Amino acid sequence: MTGEFAGKVVVVTGAAGNLGSAVVRAAAAEGARVVLVERSPDKAEKLAAEIGGETLTVLADLGVAASVDQLIETVAARFGQIDVLAHTVGGFESGATVHGSDYDAMERMLNLNLRPVYITCGKVAQHMIDKGIAGRIVVVLARGGLKGFAGGSAYTASKAAAQRVVESLAAEVRDKGIHVNAIMPSTIDTPPNRASMPNADFSKWVTPEEAAQAILFLASERGNAFYGTSLEVYGRA
Repeated sequence: MTGEFAGKVVVVTGAAGNLGSAVVRAAAAEGARVVLVERSPDKAEKLAAEIGGETLTVLADLGVAASVDQLIETVAARFGQIDVLAHTVGGFESGATVHGSDYDAMERMLNLNLRPVYITCGKVAQHMIDKGIAGRIVVVLARGGLKGFAGGSAYTASKAAAQRVVESLAAEVRDKGIHVNAIMPSTIDTPPNRASMPNADFSKWVTPEEAAQAILFLASERGNAFYGTSLEVYGRA
């Protein structure tokens, strides 16, 4: 198969999600050998069967170092190496105030939006270094990480911290030929977002397919000039 990612091994975390599945489909359409990473198998295996080609479904807890080690070993055993990591895992939660002392909210957001970035991207970067791969790592951040809002301290802090991790890792590995970047969407047009904001103008939002194309841009040779960039993908929102 020919295409921009022909022969490349592209690992997509959160592969069965609204954005992750769009990345999986777009990468497969460009000839990639796609690894679908999820915490539960059913949706990922269904998607893998849908796209066909060379795929691999791997179950992993990306906040646990040993689980990520096993993920990398599994991919290497099947395909030899990882060329691209598209990390789409993340989540949103609001309502807890700083003065309300809801420490569980902060813990949940850090465990979902920060810890997997630090562990997964760091370990994949080390794999690329060990293998001598001029690889690409692209993380999904959020515009919400740029500024706090009432009730959103846990979420915005976790996203801001993840951005600092991306920038730091990019500076650490760029001279080894590894590109680490991120996209920073506004609101992505997904069924859960529509349900939570039914009166919004959905036409202003970014579609999963548009966000996926931004990820593949940074993961391709077209993104050669970018290191530590958080690409704004706002649509008109």
